[in-house]
Amino acid sequence: MLPRESQQLAHDHAELNGLLKEVQQALNGADLEVSQARLDLFWARLAVHIRAEHLHLFPSALDGLSDTAVEPTLNEARAAVERLRSDHNFFMRELARAIETMRTLSSVRDNGTVNEGLQIVRDTIRKLEQRLVTHNQSEESQIYRWAGTVLNERSRAELATQISDELMNRPPRFSLDVWSS
Repeated sequence: MLPRESQQLAHDHAELNGLLKEVQQALNGADLEVSQARLDLFWARLAVHIRAEHLHLFPSALDGLSDTAVEPTLNEARAAVERLRSDHNFFMRELARAIETMRTLSSVRDNGTVNEGLQIVRDTIRKLEQRLVTHNQSEESQIYRWAGTVLNERSRAELATQISDELMNRPPRFSLDVWSS
């Protein structure tokens, strides 16, 4: 069982996975407007999720590990966090490219060019999805559990509040209904 603060993030993984499926459905239906809107929401939600991990979870877990002799070692944990950060950079870079392609396609009138662009975005999303599955499993089996092991109850409660606040810190272009759907 994951600690409360990590359950929030694991639940967010599931919601993000659902959003990603919606992006894929819209892309497969060749609906540019819906594809672009769903992709933008997924990108923003993933960015907020990553921000919560970078600003709160990772530092808290690493700080907690520095004060204990539990497994993993601090160096192992730092290496794991660096791999996760590398994945995060990959996700954001690939999503930015996909968003840019979608924006370009919105002004294109040639069906062949639109279809080619949509296929590029589909392939990018498929590649991203494959890496995201492995990444999420790694997070949930490692850093999410470590936080519950190394932090005291007060620190865990603080972390849960910080994560919750961060996950609801939506960009102004999204209404609360859209963000929470």
